[in-house]
Amino acid sequence: MGRAIARRLAERGESVFLLGLDEADLERSAADLKERHRDKASVGYAVCDLERPEGFAAALDAADAALGELDTVVVTAAMFASQEALEADVELTRRLVTVNYANTVVFCEHVKKRLLARGGGRLVVFSSVAGDRGRKPVGIYGSSKAGLSVYLEALDHKYHAAGLSVTCVKPGFVKTGMTAGLKPPPFAGEPDQVADDVVRAMDRGKPLVYTPGIWALVMLVIRSLPRFVMRKIGF
Repeated sequence: MGRAIARRLAERGESVFLLGLDEADLERSAADLKERHRDKASVGYAVCDLERPEGFAAALDAADAALGELDTVVVTAAMFASQEALEADVELTRRLVTVNYANTVVFCEHVKKRLLARGGGRLVVFSSVAGDRGRKPVGIYGSSKAGLSVYLEALDHKYHAAGLSVTCVKPGFVKTGMTAGLKPPPFAGEPDQVADDVVRAMDRGKPLVYTPGIWALVMLVIRSLPRFVMRKIGF
């Protein structure tokens, strides 16, 4: 999904700086963007690992240097594991909730301070529909995203007037490498579709976007179900 968003931004001439875990993968992605959009956008990259918050400042410094001060940051990275795998491995649980909540918040705090110091900007962060309700199949993963969603809402409330535009993205199931091997449910999305929805929401300054859009209605229903129903269903 991050690559698809980067392609959309590069297509319209915006300079792009990629952050990610694997340097070789980043190099390939940057080369692809440069080849597709030679005359439109500049592209750079740096390694950044959400399990290593000590490297966040250096990665953002590199982005600032390449872009002449960044004005928009899109965070799509996260860890995922099944509820069964997490319940079987407490260390995996620790890693996932740390990456998805604590370290993502720390990364966003680094970004927030930079953007506010230059008068504002855009922060777009992927949470998940899994955080809208405590659900049996995604209890631990969903709790990490619930915390992130609350943080992003509070950030919007506090700093919107200061020029910080915060968008919380709540995808449903999307066919990506993270979900490879899982059976797609109804309404499963594609990365390009998600990218279109996210870029549109960014441009409009929307604080919250469900993607694919049908998930806004699905989760409205799920949030309204009483607890005794949630105990009986497997959704």
